[in-house]
Amino acid sequence: MNNTTTEGSKFYLYSITAVAILGGLLFGYDTAVVSGAEKGLEAFFLTATDFQYDKILHGITSSSALLGCVIGGAISGISALRLGRRNSLRLASVLLLLSALGSYYPEFLFFKYGEANLNVLIAFNFYRILGGVGVGLASAISPMYIAEIAPSEIRGTLVSCNQFAIIFGMLVVYFVNYLILGDHQNPIILKDAQGVLSVSPESDMWTVKEGWRYMFGSESYPAILFGILLFFVPKTPRYLVLIEQEEKAFSILEKINGQKKAKEILNDIKSTVHEKTEKLFTYGVPVIIIGILLSVFQQVIGINAVLYYAPRMFENAGAEGGGMMQTVIMGIVNILFTLIAIFTVDRFGRKPLLIIGSIGMAIGAFAVAICDNIGLKGIIPVLSIIVYAAFFMMSWGPICWVLISEIFPNTIRGKAVAIAVAFQWVFNYIVSSTFPPLYEFSPMFAYSLYGIICVIAAIFVWRFVPETKGKSLEDMSKLWKK
Repeated sequence: MNNTTTEGSKFYLYSITAVAILGGLLFGYDTAVVSGAEKGLEAFFLTATDFQYDKILHGITSSSALLGCVIGGAISGISALRLGRRNSLRLASVLLLLSALGSYYPEFLFFKYGEANLNVLIAFNFYRILGGVGVGLASAISPMYIAEIAPSEIRGTLVSCNQFAIIFGMLVVYFVNYLILGDHQNPIILKDAQGVLSVSPESDMWTVKEGWRYMFGSESYPAILFGILLFFVPKTPRYLVLIEQEEKAFSILEKINGQKKAKEILNDIKSTVHEKTEKLFTYGVPVIIIGILLSVFQQVIGINAVLYYAPRMFENAGAEGGGMMQTVIMGIVNILFTLIAIFTVDRFGRKPLLIIGSIGMAIGAFAVAICDNIGLKGIIPVLSIIVYAAFFMMSWGPICWVLISEIFPNTIRGKAVAIAVAFQWVFNYIVSSTFPPLYEFSPMFAYSLYGIICVIAAIFVWRFVPETKGKSLEDMSKLWKK
């Protein structure tokens, strides 16, 4: 007991963090579940007789959750301030559960089960957007919660664990999709001379009628677990000080840091929180612009084109078995490279990892483009896609979230994070919804474009992004005032 009072309890800190990062796991699970389900979903809506389902509609439908993510990200600042960090995460868990159940059964109450039509398409997209709001909230507030709980010397590592959870969630759903598909095969999509799509009569119809439903519905289990565990974590000390509950804030800080360190941190928080009504641009325009551009670059480098359409891309690159196994392998590699970021972010800093990752991604993207240009199939383009994704996972994946959660001063963090995250989801949607027609037009052009943007991203980080390694959240006010 005395040891906990003087030094703090790492077990308590890690337990709280483990619950918070379940928000990251659900973020990854929800955004990647479509990778295994999108072909069956496409084939299902191609059976509709009251409208023509095409690639543009499919891109919009596959990415519709991202519209909700924009909303969730945009309201995260208000939600974090009004409801608190913890209650906002509880709301996210409820929305994700409703989305999982609704996406599994979009005909619920109003339409005939198994009959594709325009109304069912609208209902399906509504449920996906609803889940997207939950993801948008979790994507902003989970790292914010962790950053406000964690000691400064290990904050980067713990916030990076949220990215690990995102990638782990993706790996889990890749594997779940693989198991659900089992011995069944993804449907065969045909295109006639006029460019009209249809489902081949030789397709495995189980994946068209049932398979995609089970994939979306599987998310209900982690959503329920997340909601239950959130009843066992505290509000963050910084939020408690904001609502003038300093004794509770000190109690939590003491459990995490020990008594002496807790007093210092509490004083630092109080010295900045009293200015909580400061305007967004109090610390200048650059801090907001840099935060927004970090979010934009994380998306326009094109990673979600891989994460959302991986099986289809691996299949087109010459992978056997429809690309599902290669997607699982990519998920494992992504986990390993995310661990590199976790164990090096507080040692080497944020900027070096972002620059190295940008260069590695550019090499992978240009390699895929070259392979497509010369018609090379097989192991080289498959490995190039995996390299591209792996370098994202050790750089832009976790480090962008670390920077967004810590770069803004305390007094504007909620509003600034909300703006940055909203921009992130807007550009996520733009990239994801335009990828199917862009990829159909020319894979070489698509990946050449992403490679060029990766190079620009490296230059941006080198020239404009400040290093935040080892700085407390309270130090951010001093950094930007300079």
